[in-house]
Amino acid sequence: MSESTTEGLVVYWRPLCGFCQRLLEALEAAGIRPELHDIWEEPEAAEFVRSVNGGNEIVPTVVVGGTAYANPPPDQLVAHLLQA
Repeated sequence: MSESTTEGLVVYWRPLCGFCQRLLEALEAAGIRPELHDIWEEPEAAEFVRSVNGGNEIVPTVVVGGTAYANPPPDQLVAHLLQA
């Protein structure tokens, strides 16, 4: 896997989120660089997260190939991305 941003992988996150930190650390360890959006700094990112999570700001929300996943297990996400 290259060190460039992985095409089509977007992570919506926020500071102080343990689940976000765990996911981002797993991606970094695998050499996967997502496009990142901080929902506390980007109102449009928070709006998107609410739109795909029934009005809730669940983070991390990950978009892979156009499909959104709320708080996916880091090991499963990394395994899926490395298979692609």
